[in-house]
Amino acid sequence: MNSEKNEREPLFSFKNRKLLLNPLNKDNPITIQVLGICSALAVTAKLEPAFVMALSVIVVLTISNVIISLLRNGIPPRIRIIVQLVVIASLVILVDLFLKAFVFDVSKQLSVFVGLIITNCIIMGRLEAFAMGNKPWPAFLDGLGNAIGYGWILIVVAFFRELLGSGTIWGYPVLDKLGLYDLGYKNNGFMILPPMALIIVGIIIWIQRARNKDLIEEK
Repeated sequence: MNSEKNEREPLFSFKNRKLLLNPLNKDNPITIQVLGICSALAVTAKLEPAFVMALSVIVVLTISNVIISLLRNGIPPRIRIIVQLVVIASLVILVDLFLKAFVFDVSKQLSVFVGLIITNCIIMGRLEAFAMGNKPWPAFLDGLGNAIGYGWILIVVAFFRELLGSGTIWGYPVLDKLGLYDLGYKNNGFMILPPMALIIVGIIIWIQRARNKDLIEEK
């Protein structure tokens, strides 16, 4: 666990900014840490469910990181994993109920994958590796950064899969409006199959490492 410093740091010190910004690129939970791949394959055939899934993870990871940070000194080491799971499960239940109440159609598309946020290795990893050893504000930034880093990958993958596989964006017929069907384009059914999500993630990793040579050198 990370040791805590007694001196107070500015809210957006260089160290705190790194907690928020690094997961967006150089320490991305999907493309660098290779976590959360299952949901990237499962919920990205359409942009809307991918966006809702990203928001759900942002809420769960950010709040659970703060709660565990607040409770960290009072959690017996032998039951810390159980406490973490209880916190995550409680938040996931609340998010699931909210989705069923306000966006029921999307909730049906996400199916069991909202519930599986409980076992998302990104969330458990951040609670165990960071929130248990740091104060609430850094824990909040760490949770928010990692959740957004996870979410933007889902959204990019879903954008291309829906556009090229269904010809739509958020259900709106884009390719038809552009007249590409009249030019002979046909929807690529392969794009909406799970393997294509993995291929797109692979392309993102390739682009990311091509633009950041230090990522290759660190490995």
